[in-house]
Amino acid sequence: MPESFLYFLWQYQYFSALGLTTTTGEPVQVLHPGFRNSNAGPDFLNARLVVGEVEWVGTVEAHTKTSDWLAHRHQHDRAYDNVILHLVWEDDRPQPQQTIVRSDGTPIPTLELRQRTESSLLRRYLRLADSPEPIPCAGQFQTVHPLRRTAMLDKALMQRLERKAGQVYQIFNATGQDWEETTYRLMAITFGFRVNADPMEQLSRAVPLKAIQKHHNALIQVEAMLFGTAGLLTNLTDEDAYPHALQREYRFLSAKYSLSERELPAHIWKWSRLRPANFPTLRLAQVAALLAQHRSLFSVCMDTTNVDDLLRALQVSPSAYWQTHYRFDKSTDKGAPTLGSASASTILVNTAVPLLAAYAHHRHQPHYIDRAVSLLEQLPAEKNHITAIWSGLGLPIDSAFDSQASLELYNEFCLPRKCLTCQIGMALVGPDAAVTAQSVGR
Repeated sequence: MPESFLYFLWQYQYFSALGLTTTTGEPVQVLHPGFRNSNAGPDFLNARLVVGEVEWVGTVEAHTKTSDWLAHRHQHDRAYDNVILHLVWEDDRPQPQQTIVRSDGTPIPTLELRQRTESSLLRRYLRLADSPEPIPCAGQFQTVHPLRRTAMLDKALMQRLERKAGQVYQIFNATGQDWEETTYRLMAITFGFRVNADPMEQLSRAVPLKAIQKHHNALIQVEAMLFGTAGLLTNLTDEDAYPHALQREYRFLSAKYSLSERELPAHIWKWSRLRPANFPTLRLAQVAALLAQHRSLFSVCMDTTNVDDLLRALQVSPSAYWQTHYRFDKSTDKGAPTLGSASASTILVNTAVPLLAAYAHHRHQPHYIDRAVSLLEQLPAEKNHITAIWSGLGLPIDSAFDSQASLELYNEFCLPRKCLTCQIGMALVGPDAAVTAQSVGR
């Protein structure tokens, strides 16, 4: 029995409290179960109980078996000296009268829940836990009230924003808390569109934004720094004047900013199974155009409130060479398109939105979170195999808010089987689930 099921039972008091006693026969009254602790230490904080005739305030620790207390060596850990109740599914001590003790030797009462839990509740939980489907509740999803589903999507979206903000904050600290440099690195990673995200991230660290900003009025110099440091200007056979001009500019700028010492090997860039519009050469050309056109991408993301203006700000055209090439030495009659609206939307979702969330925390200004949410509500939904699965289950995916929330729900709740921290899963396992199932059956 996983401890998560015990947490669920205790937090919502889904067990029989009639004649509730410890394993040694002392009566127990739960005044408040406490609050789930997501950090190290006991599982519930600030619980209030009456054990015997004494009211206690402290922490509660849950284990599958009583012996786990000893296996985890809590009896030697002073962090557990404030535990007022040891909650277990099964009391497996050979002599029930033996007590679990704190580090100072004082006893801790133990409460066993196995005999106090309805078997139907356990069956419903196991049905989810043992499901072979990526989404455990797929077969029951439609039985959950739409308000529950909406509430869970809201929770998943806010969790995703928190997690993404944390990732931005790591970049922010790595740049010496420079928001401009942070935006530049985040934008570069996003332009890598997952396949080339790592090389793009390495390149953004190798070519400092301050160097680019000194030459932002000369697009070919910005391109030279990026293409050259990316390792893509060697062994070129193109007779066009443009690649040779890039090489000349790079030789000068490389010496000026010591870029050759940080030059990346060309082989790290991935090309296979990519559409030409996603080739790293074209994406770098678009990044260069963006950096040349906007001296402060941070200001673009933070100060532009109209979503259409934001999209237009990203949809820059690369230089003339890239109108007829997708990579060096290979021309095309089709021409290279400006960054498409779908790609621009993806960049906003993965750059502007987490940037707003991180800035909100840094400045303690929640209205930036509201702007991030509003931006997601106005952008079109992403389309991928995960959103397709949710759509197939009848979940509306109408905006980037919906697609981002559904991605978080799938990756952070469904796949790791965290059904008992998901409002949809809790609705399917809890005591009201049987009533819901009967009403659906009728």
